[in-house]
Amino acid sequence: QVQLVESGGGLVQAGGSLRLSCAASGSTFSRTAMGWFRQAPGKEREFVAAISRIGIITNYADSVKGRFTISRANAKNTLYLQMNSLKPEDTAVYYCAAYRDSIGSKPDYWGQGTQVTVSS
Repeated sequence: QVQLVESGGGLVQAGGSLRLSCAASGSTFSRTAMGWFRQAPGKEREFVAAISRIGIITNYADSVKGRFTISRANAKNTLYLQMNSLKPEDTAVYYCAAYRDSIGSKPDYWGQGTQVTVSS
């Protein structure tokens, strides 16, 4: 079982930056692929970014490529999402996720989410 706790959300103006963090419990973090998803009001949850176990492979949604960067610090059991050049359409609840398998599979564990609001 993996427990995930997100932090770092908030209100920011368009063009600004935020860094989200996700603290993971347990001793298996370095062997677990991780990802970020988001859900805007009235929309389905969507993929944002993912990173392999030791950070060599990363994937991004087209909508965030070049603006968001996913990274991890295995020694700290922490996942990050650096978000730059934020747009109002980035407003959503952002969820941290852990995969028992590879990043191409469906996540198996979810955090409770952190709200990101981008004002125009």
